[in-house]
Amino acid sequence: MKFLDQCKIFIRSGDGGGGAVSFRREKFIEYGGPDGGDGGRGGDVWIEAVDGLNTLIDYRYHQHFKAGTGGHGMGRNRTGAGGADAILRVPVGTQVFEEDQETLIADLDQAGMRVRLAAGGNGGFGNAYFKGPINQAPKRANPGLPGIESWIWLRLKLIADVGLVGLPNAGKSTFLAAVSAATPKIADYPFTTLVPNLGVVDLSTNERFVIADVPGLIEGASEGAGLGTRFLGHLERTAVLIHLIDATGPHLTKTWRTIRRELEAYGDGLDEKAELIALNKVDALDKDARAKAARAIKRASGQKPFLISAVSGEGVRDLLRAAHAKVRERDAPAPVDDGTLESWRP
Repeated sequence: MKFLDQCKIFIRSGDGGGGAVSFRREKFIEYGGPDGGDGGRGGDVWIEAVDGLNTLIDYRYHQHFKAGTGGHGMGRNRTGAGGADAILRVPVGTQVFEEDQETLIADLDQAGMRVRLAAGGNGGFGNAYFKGPINQAPKRANPGLPGIESWIWLRLKLIADVGLVGLPNAGKSTFLAAVSAATPKIADYPFTTLVPNLGVVDLSTNERFVIADVPGLIEGASEGAGLGTRFLGHLERTAVLIHLIDATGPHLTKTWRTIRRELEAYGDGLDEKAELIALNKVDALDKDARAKAARAIKRASGQKPFLISAVSGEGVRDLLRAAHAKVRERDAPAPVDDGTLESWRP
């Protein structure tokens, strides 16, 4: 299935049905009068987050969504049928923006969330609504109100707990395949990963989290170099970033600073997220080379890096447990201070 995380679509709610002009005429029944019913309400346009979807590709080929028109009122005070709703089913994590791509309408970050994007028009009143002691035989009825139409943008931000960042060929896809059941494409050339990949990590029965791998960043990504930073939005919901660095490459501190600069240039709080630095491919280094690389990264970043090998599994479990601890820290309920402790006296 092709991955698509942004699209523009047109929505229109249904018009309300018109009211009816009708008079009661039945043999042997006196006191006839107006009995025109009201029009039915137009259908609404809804958007709903559902499980089982991870792309917006369906909305590339179907871009116009219109709800049904309400039925017209009829005689004998019969109200017209309501128009059918139009329901847009999208992956969990989808955001809805107005046409300016800046005004947020809804953020569907939980399965089952349902938001009405456009309300259908009300049905018009039939002539029975206007009868009274002064006007006992009204010959007027209201038309239904028109529906609402607009262009909107859908933007998908995958729901993940942990994000992987790093230069191309840092081993992010290999790491994802090693720690989860995901099967990303793995090759020895840069930019093998072209779209984000998700995997579920199972450390134990009660230790599970979702990890996301995005295409690698290079220097100048915030200005459009390489694949740019368009996929970094999928990391905005994460609790922690795992920064993978190829321990066999040159200029390790420069590599770390390059990614940090791109995260800062992107903004949206990515540069403020908790970060775990991991030197990957240490199985190719001897003891002295490992220590030298770790010292260089610690001097630059201020934290001790994890020494791992996604191929052999060395150090991977310790890194995953540290990441899960950050996820638990984010998900822990905030303490509630009701003042009882301060007011208590022995």
